[in-house]
Amino acid sequence: MIARIWHGWASTDNADDYQQHYNSEVAEHLQQVAGFRGARLLRHQDGDEVMFTSITFFASITDVVAFAGENYEDAVVEDAARAALTRWDARVTHHDVAVDLLSGQPVSKS
Repeated sequence: MIARIWHGWASTDNADDYQQHYNSEVAEHLQQVAGFRGARLLRHQDGDEVMFTSITFFASITDVVAFAGENYEDAVVEDAARAALTRWDARVTHHDVAVDLLSGQPVSKS
């Protein structure tokens, strides 16, 4: 399983807008992607901004490419997200999930 990790920052005033966007539009889009295995959006007050960490899970890197395209290390930031965020990572990182305590299932090596 692959974890795709990305960060974005919003003003405190716009943070709820971004969270709502993630919870609706992003969630709807991700659920249509074959190999999508879940997501977490973390929220952290960071001075005058809120930092979001998005962790999406996919069965394989092939599934990540189906979601993000050939340049899959480039962040996918939709217009609604750009309107709510003050800045964001242009690139994402991908990690092999070594242990998954949430699922209760062993993680097979890809």
